[in-house]
This record gives sequence, structure tokens and C-alpha cells, in this order.
Amino acid sequence: MGDLREKLSRLLPGDIFHAICPNQASLICLVETVGNDRIEARRVTTQDHVTFDSAGHTLSDDPMVRCTIDSIAPLPVDVHNVLLGLDRKMRLRFDKLNRAEKDALLFVADFYPSNQIDED
Repeated sequence: MGDLREKLSRLLPGDIFHAICPNQASLICLVETVGNDRIEARRVTTQDHVTFDSAGHTLSDDPMVRCTIDSIAPLPVDVHNVLLGLDRKMRLRFDKLNRAEKDALLFVADFYPSNQIDED
């Protein structure tokens, strides 16, 4: 577990990571702030704020809604930039997704499951 905490401690504001929930909901998150024991993030697609502990779990007493960071793999720069643009778009107004945004979301749907955090 210490190795996982060390890996998560490398996250910086502006990084994008993935978390998975017990119901298999996929959270693409943008790091807002990182503290000693907290990672504050915003979901790119919904703009919901989510707080994770230093072990990568959302802060909730209910295990049915406790999501877990499962990938911090860096995205290719072009995909990362499209997701930053999508975050801004969703924050300022809701609009239909353009082709690049759809392609980026399709990319991360395969990328993150293939690049999960190795706890060894």
C-alpha cells in the first residue's frame, strides 16, 4: 500500500487520472489540489468535485459508492489537451461533443483499463 501512496503522491494539479466505482462507473478526473492526505479533483465530464484519500479512495463511509483511483498513466499530449478543453467546455457551458472529444473519450475507455496502477 505504501508504494501506491507514493505513486499517488506524484499527482500534481492539472494531471488527469481515472477512478472506478463499485457500479463500474468511470471517473475521468482532473487534479485540482494535492495535500498530505487528500487529492481534490473534478470530474471532466460532469464537473462534480471528488475528494480522494492518500490511498486513492473517495471519502465515503458507504462502500457501495466508494470509488478508487485505478490509473494515473499519463495520456498522450494530444488526448490530454482535448480533455482539458472538454473540462473547460463543460465548466463554462454544456455543448455537444465534437469529434476530437468523442475520440478522446473512446481512447481513454481502452487506455486506462490497459494501464492500471501496478501495486507491486
